[in-house]
Amino acid sequence: MNRTDRLHALTEELRRAGPRGRTAQRLAGWLEVSTRAVKRDVAALQQAGVPIWASAGPGGGYVLDAVATLPPVNLTPAQAVAVAVALSGSADAPFAADGRVALEKVLDVLGPAARAEVERLAGRVWVHGTSAPRSRAAAVVEQALAGRRVVALTYRDRDGATTRRRVEPQLLARTGDRWYLAAWCRERQGPRWFRRDRIMGAALTPETAPPRDPALFGIPPPEARSVRATQSAR
Repeated sequence: MNRTDRLHALTEELRRAGPRGRTAQRLAGWLEVSTRAVKRDVAALQQAGVPIWASAGPGGGYVLDAVATLPPVNLTPAQAVAVAVALSGSADAPFAADGRVALEKVLDVLGPAARAEVERLAGRVWVHGTSAPRSRAAAVVEQALAGRRVVALTYRDRDGATTRRRVEPQLLARTGDRWYLAAWCRERQGPRWFRRDRIMGAALTPETAPPRDPALFGIPPPEARSVRATQSAR
């Protein structure tokens, strides 16, 4: 997620934590950033007037003043469980950190009875499976895709050779049990598919990634589909 989204997510997480607060280490793990980034973000929020206080002591952390309020959200318990199931079944999916923030926001605004029903329903849905651990590079690639930015990759190919290249992210795709980044490679001047688990490092650049024709990256199989915010029932 980009910094603006991260600042909002950090505020929402502190709001959810209430007077217990959250440590910098816990926030860093949750947002998939360093503790130094969390401390910088908290300082920026404080300078912007957000009432965040640092609590002292061994278990100390950051606390959001209770004056902050929550916006209204209307979701049924079943809808909330559906969101939780989707997230639990794809922990390695793109924008996973943003998904966790969205789920917490949904749960925060449910009344006690609805929250209890969510817990009851969620306890009757089990998810079993393994997901590849997400790397810090994955979060950077997602930020580049969302912000339409060129990203510098350190990539290990099938033979173990490591190269550095600047690419224009175009789409993320899952085939079988692996995620891939489809991007325009500046060094090769052509479309390339990169296995996400072979991306050893990623760094954002200030350069904007121009739009490319999706047809350049191949035709998806008939059973493939894109993920959209709204999809009609079939």
